[in-house]
Amino acid sequence: MRFKIITIFPDFFSSPLRYGVLARAIKNGIINVDIYNLRDYTDDVHKTVDDRPFGGGPGMVMMVEPIWRAVESLKTAESKVLLLSASGKLFDQKMAKNLAREEELILICGRYEGVDERVAEHIADLEVSIGNFVLSGGEVAALVIIETIARLIPGVVGKEESVEIESFSEGLLEHPQYTRPRDFRGMRVPDVLFSGNHGKIKEWRKKAAMEKTMKNRPDLIKKERKDGSNKRN
Repeated sequence: MRFKIITIFPDFFSSPLRYGVLARAIKNGIINVDIYNLRDYTDDVHKTVDDRPFGGGPGMVMMVEPIWRAVESLKTAESKVLLLSASGKLFDQKMAKNLAREEELILICGRYEGVDERVAEHIADLEVSIGNFVLSGGEVAALVIIETIARLIPGVVGKEESVEIESFSEGLLEHPQYTRPRDFRGMRVPDVLFSGNHGKIKEWRKKAAMEKTMKNRPDLIKKERKDGSNKRN
């Protein structure tokens, strides 16, 4: 799978892509990540990529023309173009699974006060946000999206079974995990995990996952119930 990142800070990605899962996936040729400097697609001596917003207001807005030139140069028949923006659709595991089926993703990293709306309307196939908060730019979001999607590609994660049971894969958070020591300063690991009864362990993990989800992300429970009721209807 190919990822093409359009950014005004290409050096931002030099370190994160050299470590962990992404580094191994790149080294093994499972994914390919190329970085493109948006300023290379400008035609003025100052390599301008932003300007004041029409109608007034604070900050600067990224211009449509350099982005259009970059996408036109990089896009292929297999490309799907994503604009990373706080105003986009919320990125989640379901979206990640859908995007993992694509052959090539072009990620446009927004900056400043925002991006000319014509990019979202006429250039990008999908406008994506990684959460209900605001970042200074789309570079961090690009890394989040790439790693989340890459983990779903066969061969990227050593044990593919671990991906299947991770948080959000079944609509809930993952069940709690424990390792040695069994008792740390009175904080004990649940006895059922030492029972050897795989049926009871599975049942406990399912219940514990539900409890953890209810505590930390009750919105997921409501969503699952809503989706379930829709299916029944």
